[in-house]
Amino acid sequence: MLVCGVLEKRVCDIRSGRCRVTLGAEAVRKMTVHNLFIFDRNGTCLHYSEWNRKKQAGISKDEEFKLMYGMLFSIRSFVSKMSPLDMKDGFMTFQTSRYKLHYYETPTGIKLVMNTDLSVPNCRDTLQQIYSTLYVEYIVRNPLCVLGESLQSDVFNTKLDSFIRALPFFSVRTA
Repeated sequence: MLVCGVLEKRVCDIRSGRCRVTLGAEAVRKMTVHNLFIFDRNGTCLHYSEWNRKKQAGISKDEEFKLMYGMLFSIRSFVSKMSPLDMKDGFMTFQTSRYKLHYYETPTGIKLVMNTDLSVPNCRDTLQQIYSTLYVEYIVRNPLCVLGESLQSDVFNTKLDSFIRALPFFSVRTA
């Protein structure tokens, strides 16, 4: 077993080369999810949720959505052009001194973006699970939901909120 600091433990199977990351109690207490965006292939924000966001952008939500999508578009373009290798997965995370942005794009062009604390490990699997188990189940398969329009499903919103709050790295922050 290889221990990677106080926040996480990584258990690696030498024969298969697979690793499993488990979070320590210290990490669970400190980590949180700030917000989640879901964009369609044209840059329209289909869904936005926030949980532990302390600072607002100071602009309208529509302007914030355009700014976020524009940044994602630019980063994806930069990564694909500047990478010395053919990147199978492309851009997955972006980190500042205050937060980490996790990115997942589906083959159909749906883009999921989650902002978390810095200590949260890669959330690609979490975003993939949100897409496959929640978005597909409660939006794509719902005949009342019109694809390409803002998501108006109370069931989806409730299930998503429960899913995020059940994550091992979700923690409600107090002042």
